[in-house]
Amino acid sequence: MSEDPSIPEVSVVICSYSEDRWDRLMGALDSVRTQTVPPKQTIVVVDYNVDLYKRLIFTVPDAVIVENTGPKGLSGARNTGAGIAKAEIVAYLDDDAEAEPDWLERLAALYDDPDVLAVGGRVEPLWEAGRPGHFANELDWIVGCTYRGMPKVAAEVRNVIGANMSFRAEVLDRVGGFNTTLGRQGAVPLGCEETELCIRAVLGAPGSRVVYEPAALVHHHVPVERGTLRYMLARSWGEGISKAQVSRVVGHKRALGPERRYVRQVLPRAVFAGIRGWLGGGDRAGLGRAATIVAVLAATATGYVRGRRLPTAASPLKAAAVSAEEPWREVQ
Repeated sequence: MSEDPSIPEVSVVICSYSEDRWDRLMGALDSVRTQTVPPKQTIVVVDYNVDLYKRLIFTVPDAVIVENTGPKGLSGARNTGAGIAKAEIVAYLDDDAEAEPDWLERLAALYDDPDVLAVGGRVEPLWEAGRPGHFANELDWIVGCTYRGMPKVAAEVRNVIGANMSFRAEVLDRVGGFNTTLGRQGAVPLGCEETELCIRAVLGAPGSRVVYEPAALVHHHVPVERGTLRYMLARSWGEGISKAQVSRVVGHKRALGPERRYVRQVLPRAVFAGIRGWLGGGDRAGLGRAATIVAVLAATATGYVRGRRLPTAASPLKAAAVSAEEPWREVQ
């Protein structure tokens, strides 16, 4: 435990669903073991995979291994982890991410302000085969990472990034945890559950803040297939649908505030920079990046429109899962 009484204790929750990510999960656990401020407990939540659960029970003696007791999916698994966490702060790390040694220390230090409800950190992509030439830094949100345009110093933000985030335990309890009708379920590329939770948390505590601390760094593994245009468009389509679902819960303006600045300022600069680089002859991939940005924006906007038209009574996960897969099956 931390010897500094000003730093609150932290429970770390890692959610996992597939044995295919075993080596990555072991890397994530190793990075938690080497923290400068050790966690009070490390919890691994297994999302409906009995074989993975049994393997972890016999392999990882220094973590609490539990099965998801909520609805199948990442949100249900995160809520299960929060439910057994014993510390004042609950931090989440993806099972394919590795934290820098001072990760927890950097996150926990900002909770000295009682108005801070949640703290998230920077997520840098660790490309399996190098960054594809068409994949602009401004699009790194597609692979769950910090994108160009986010603050470079600690700042108040609307929401944290799922691969690297923390909350006061009492906040998670007060708002009822993550919305289980949102978020990734298996390989279906949906999201925004942390966005919706952060908005609800701040609405319920006027004057409170969500903070982004770029010094709290984790490295997120990105497999080759997630750098393909096919995946980028599918993920963008799913993001649009997810944002539409969030807007139904918290309202259009709250759901899309930062996205407006991103679309009006960050993306146009990236498109023009790519075209200029290509015209200048020094950046052959520039035109491809510019075209990809436009395609991603179009896919996201179309997904949002599709999501807004889904029947209110329909399950967002079931309807969005179909919508997220079908339009891009023929995209190579």
